[in-house]
Amino acid sequence: MKSRGASSISLVLSLILLLILSLLSGCGHRKPASVNVPPPPPASEPSAGTSRPEGAAKHDHLPPTGSEESAELAEPIIPPDAKPMATETGRASWYGPPYHNRRGSNGEVYNMHAMTAAHRTLPLGSVVRVTNLKTGQTALVRITDRGPFIPGRIIDLSLAAAHKLDVYQPGVAEVKIEVMEAPVPLGSGGKWAVQIGGFPGEQSAAKLADHLKRRYRTAKVLKFASPAGDWWVRVRVLDDDRERARKLAAETETSDGAVFLVRLD
Repeated sequence: MKSRGASSISLVLSLILLLILSLLSGCGHRKPASVNVPPPPPASEPSAGTSRPEGAAKHDHLPPTGSEESAELAEPIIPPDAKPMATETGRASWYGPPYHNRRGSNGEVYNMHAMTAAHRTLPLGSVVRVTNLKTGQTALVRITDRGPFIPGRIIDLSLAAAHKLDVYQPGVAEVKIEVMEAPVPLGSGGKWAVQIGGFPGEQSAAKLADHLKRRYRTAKVLKFASPAGDWWVRVRVLDDDRERARKLAAETETSDGAVFLVRLD
């Protein structure tokens, strides 16, 4: 009886020992838990400036790769026998953000990926052929906006046009522009004004605006902020007459900004 009892006790102790060893072995080799780590957020895309100084290096905003070019983004089409109505040479620049997706002078939302441009005095809707005098690259663009409001420049290209004309990388280039189509005659009519700026602060613009209101009582004087953050003064003369606007521009001087004759339509 003693022998059988001792064997039973020994068997129970052996089972307990095996159970303890099994638990210790499981704790020492526990399988790590699986964790799903989300990917990092995408880096923010740099933006380009508008009417950049010559040689300024900026990154561009290109449309998504693989997207089909729509009619809205394509070059304007002109008859094959179209002849230039007027020619001008000078410096071209380009503009993108912060003007992209904002309303332009023609009432449409500006798309920097479309083949458009800004000009100070050509009728809105005109089609011009632009030629880079250094590279020989040419492109047709539609005038949809007003500018460039920087002395010495005659046209502000969209980002897409700047790429096609090799103006994007240098920022500024010598070009020839030829007016191929215009919705109205170039030499008569139109609504004209004078635009002055840009002023770094609102106070300078307000001071000039008050002075011009007192000097030209029949003119409508407006001050406004541009998307780039500077301030401008626009003077609409009586009847929006070109000669009155030209005379006012010739008589106006300011140390804080430049004076431009601009067509509004």
